[in-house]
Amino acid sequence: MKLAIYPGTFDPVTHGHLDILRRACRLFDEVVVAVAPNAAKAPLFSVEERLALLKPHVKTFANAKLVRLDGLTVDFAKKHGAIALIRGLRAVSDFEFEFQMAQMNRHLEGSVETIFLMPNQTFFYTSSQIVKQVCRVDSSRLSQFVPENVLQALRKKFSKK
Repeated sequence: MKLAIYPGTFDPVTHGHLDILRRACRLFDEVVVAVAPNAAKAPLFSVEERLALLKPHVKTFANAKLVRLDGLTVDFAKKHGAIALIRGLRAVSDFEFEFQMAQMNRHLEGSVETIFLMPNQTFFYTSSQIVKQVCRVDSSRLSQFVPENVLQALRKKFSKK
């Protein structure tokens, strides 16, 4: 069985993330969506909230499951017998960071490959960070970028601020 890990912060999950997951599920027997804490990004949602927001969407894929990721991604991948890490590339600007990360992961664990997937062109300019910025000002325009449960959670978060 060919297992891949799709790691990320997913703060919040977007339609672009789900598009990458859809593509990965067509390529691998099983895809583990691994939600990382990533304190460096100062997430808006806790890991538990992000897992809850992702859960109904991951369940729609027969060969995907959802877990929390703690520690190094390559260690997690090796422990679970994964052969690949899935990373999304939206634009050339993503490539430099992702390339460096892939090379470090290859150095740390050579048996785990990094596979770059591009989302549908509709989502090339969508990121969790941009979604949060737009939501702070006008959440009425976000339904095309995030699932409904995520939109409601964003509205709730920003109504408290």
